Amino acid sequence: MSETAEARLKRMRMRSWRRGTKEMDLILGPWADEKLAGMDAATLELYDALLEENDQDLYPWVSGAQPCPPQYLDLLTEIAGFAKTRHTPVGNA
Repeated sequence: MSETAEARLKRMRMRSWRRGTKEMDLILGPWADEKLAGMDAATLELYDALLEENDQDLYPWVSGAQPCPPQYLDLLTEIAGFAKTRHTPVGNA
């Protein structure tokens, strides 16, 4: 039985908020809440694959501490930019 589009988005949102590390919860959760519903099919596939990666790999990639795999570069750049704007105190942008 195939997963419905609604169930897939719900699963991906849940997986974004319940990563295993609070840092990645706070980075991916808000981004997923805002962006998932508007993603095209190819980006959803890529994000679904990204969700399968370990937090111990994801955090260094999204923080820029380590280079990320090329297939995730654009997506992680967008996610990191989103997280930075959400967590920058007013007046320090």
